[in-house]
Formats: sequence, structure tokens, C-alpha cells
Amino acid sequence: MSASNPGHPEGVGGGPLVDGPHDPEHDPRASYVLEPDEVAALTERVLATSGETVSVTSPLTGAPLANIPQSSAADVAEAYRRARVAQAAWARTPMEQRAAVMLRLHDLLLERMPELLDIITLENGKARKHAYDEVAHTALTARYYARMSGKHVMSERRGGVIPLATRIDVNHVPKGVVGIISPWNYPLTMALSDGLPALMAGNAVVAKPDAQTMLTALMGVKLMDEAGFPRDLWQVVAGPGRELGPAMIERSDYICFTGSTATGKLIAKQCAERLIGCSLELGGKNPLLVLRDADVQRAAEGAVRASFSNAGQLCVSTERLFVADQVYDRFVERFVARTKAMSLGATLDWEVDMGPLISADQLETVVAHVDDAMAKGARVLAGGRARPDLAPYFYEPTILEGVTPDMTCFGNETFGPVVSLYRFHDESDAIARANDGEYGLNCAIFSQDGARARAVARQIKCGTVNINEGFGATFGSLAAPMGGMRESGMGRRQGEEGIRRYTETQSVGTQRFIKLSPQFGLSAEQYAKVQVLGLKMLNKLGRA
Repeated sequence: MSASNPGHPEGVGGGPLVDGPHDPEHDPRASYVLEPDEVAALTERVLATSGETVSVTSPLTGAPLANIPQSSAADVAEAYRRARVAQAAWARTPMEQRAAVMLRLHDLLLERMPELLDIITLENGKARKHAYDEVAHTALTARYYARMSGKHVMSERRGGVIPLATRIDVNHVPKGVVGIISPWNYPLTMALSDGLPALMAGNAVVAKPDAQTMLTALMGVKLMDEAGFPRDLWQVVAGPGRELGPAMIERSDYICFTGSTATGKLIAKQCAERLIGCSLELGGKNPLLVLRDADVQRAAEGAVRASFSNAGQLCVSTERLFVADQVYDRFVERFVARTKAMSLGATLDWEVDMGPLISADQLETVVAHVDDAMAKGARVLAGGRARPDLAPYFYEPTILEGVTPDMTCFGNETFGPVVSLYRFHDESDAIARANDGEYGLNCAIFSQDGARARAVARQIKCGTVNINEGFGATFGSLAAPMGGMRESGMGRRQGEEGIRRYTETQSVGTQRFIKLSPQFGLSAEQYAKVQVLGLKMLNKLGRA
């Protein structure tokens, strides 16, 4: 896919490519970031007949990026109709054939990586190295479920009420059509990786990616089409969640949502009214603990990645750092130095460590949180300012010290490149403070004593805990289930749990040889006595 400035966008480092979000159709100073015909080829995959569009711009420059067609409620209904027809045929497709298509997708994702990296960065603004994480993770997801789905959802034999005479088969059958509502922060991973196991389980998908990063999701769908998935099996609709969300929930057999806790609660209520399941990955105020025996250099490097990857716009990103007294000063010195040494920019280059925020709204939130903290006495050790010279929505990676409960950023998720430092002397106090608050998504622990760190991890109320790593150990391990506790969500992605959520469990019992009722002329009382003897014998044999 071509872009107007494919390697080193002119002006980066000395100002944005264009001096404002000018419309190329009316302003000769402006140029399209992507060629209109390429955008049209991608957006053709959106089921939208309303004639309405929403314009989005690139956070790298503020230049126009695409006009995204908008779907109506009638389009949503049609998407589900098509998906149900396709799902009925797909559910009959042998697992081996599904896996073969999935493995072709794996290869296509890697072969077309340069195109994907460009479009992710142009739409989202993230550094290219973080865009790579998305492509690699999505390819890993495709390969994992291609290889493991047969094992995860195969029928199981279980013990019956009468050994040998009662056979129990437990089947995992597809739910039907899964609705996926995905965010802008990881547009390829969240749009595809949640849906791929749904397909392997025999479901169809109706997806509603965020408008700001719709092209990335559509590029992924294009590769799915090329890999050989039936076209109608994966439907795409576009539009505001408040308008399309209820229409999707009304027609879905399961909902997968990634986003804010407030919206997740609304979705959970609507799903409950229909008695359908949902998985929700929601907000977080994730802690990182540096224990007294930590490798300080490694902890400082890890904290930079944990706090500032994707400019902090990551559900599992660290926003609270608890550091033991014994290593606090040495850690802070190294952490601040490494943060200040980060390469900042709005480019398609690999060298950049952090790109801009995605939008003016996101920048406004970050500025408000930092300004509030500074006004109430917090100290800025690094960053603390916007950088419009780099990109319209750029904010420096920021380290705060002296954050107190009356400050907005103390307990509220910033979702930006801002982290707060706290000392601790007693380890139990650090655990209590890490668990304080309403969230429980991710935690990181740095220690050179693995057993001790794992003992601490068991006391942390988070769905994932990473030791000597910010979030990648669990996020990159496809066999490891991921999800939140408390107000960080419900349900799990990845692993066996990540595919079984898209299935219904069906038990099939076959009774052989003898009946489950009095026989051989026994009365009900005599039959009961025989059963009691049998139960006692099985208990002595250690049977469940």
C-alpha cells in the first residue's frame, strides 16, 4: 500500500508534514496520506448503505486520512443475516480445513507486514516497533488456534453415573454469530485476534472496529479474504457504538468488547437482558512493583516499556510504580534517564521509541491529568508538556512524583504516557496499595527471586501478573489466558479459555446394558439399597 511519505516524512523533527488538517479537495497545500482509490478498495468491505461518512485524520500530521462509510441499523440486520447463512455452512467445515485457511492467513500477515505497519502507524500514530507487535501477535494468534483449536474444542469422554454402563460425551458447539466491538489503540490485534478463535470454533463474526483505525481492521479482513475464509463469514459494520451497539447485541449470540468500564457495564446489562454471554476487557490503573532485590537496570528498562509503549494507550500499560526504599533512588535515577533518552517522533521509521497520542481528546485528557497533579503539588521528573512541534497530539513521556489521592491521576486511568512514582518500605503495604482501587487488569513485579515474586503475584488482584517484564510475558504467550478482575472486566482471551468462550457445552449421555430404574424384579426399596452399596464401594475405590 502506498503512502505519501513512506519512509522519512518530510518535516518530521521540525514540524508536521502539513500545517493543519487541510482538505486536499479544496486546498492545494494538502495531499492525501493514502491514495483515495486504495481507501475505497478497503472501505468497500464495510456493509454501509446510508450514504453517510465520517472523516478521520492521521495523528502523525493532522492530514486527512479517509472517509469511513457509516452503517445503519438496517445494515447491521443485513450483516447478521448474511453471517448466519455463512455460519451454518462453516460449522460443517472440518477443523482441518479451517486450520489450513488460518495458517494461510498467518503467512499472509507476515508477508504483507510492511503494508500493515504503514497503515497502523498512519492511523494510530504508534511507533513502528509497536505496530510490529500487533502484526506479530495477530500472526501468532492465527497459528496458535490453527494448531490447538482441535484439542481445545474436541469432544471429551467423561465418567458416567454407572461405570462402563453410562457413557458421557461433552461437546463444544459453536454459539452462532459473535459480535466484536474493538477499539482504536490496538486496531489489528483487537479487531482480528478476538475473532480468529471464534471462527475456529465454527462461528461467524460481525465486527465493528473503531472509525479512527478502520483501515487497519479492513486490511486484516482483506487478508482473511485472500486466505480463503468465506467472505460472508466476517461482516464489518461502522458507526457510533451508541447507535450500532444495541442493534448488534440484539442479534448476537455472544459479544466481545474492549473499551471503557462505563461502556462495558452498559453492554453487560444489555447482554444479561437477552441471557447471552459476553467478554469484556475494560479499564485499568496498572501497578508495577520494584522489590528490594530487583535488578535496578533491568527494572528501569522494563518500566519504560511498560509505561510508554504505544504512548501509554494500552489497557495493560503501567500507570503506578511502587519502588522499595532500598533501591528507590538508584531506580529513579535510571528510569528518568532512560525516559529522557527516548527517541520521540511522528514517522514511519523503526528508530522512534514513542509516537503521538491518537486524538485531540486524548491529548486533552493527558494534559488535564498532569496539570491537575502539578497544580496540587506533584513534581515532574521527566516530560510534562505537549510537543506540537512533533505532531498535533504529541505529549512527552512523563514521570510524576508526589501524587496524592486528591489528584485526578491518582486513581483514574489516564491512558497516556504518564506514570506516578511511590516509595514503599513494607512489602505487604506495597501489595495493599497495588490492590487499592477498582481495577485489576495487569501487574508487573521486578525481583531476582522468582519464587518470592510468584508468591507476591498470588496476592495481587489482577488477571495477569508479569515478573521481570511489563506485560509481554503474558500478552505474547498465546496459551496464557488474559483478562481482568473486578472493574477491569470479565472473560478471558487467549488459550483454551479464549476459544471455549465462543462455544456452548453440550452433554450427551448414552445408557447401556442396564437401566437407571428398578429391574430384575427388585422393588424401589431394594433397588435403593443396592445403589447405596454401590456408592459406598465406589467411594472406597476413590472414584469421583
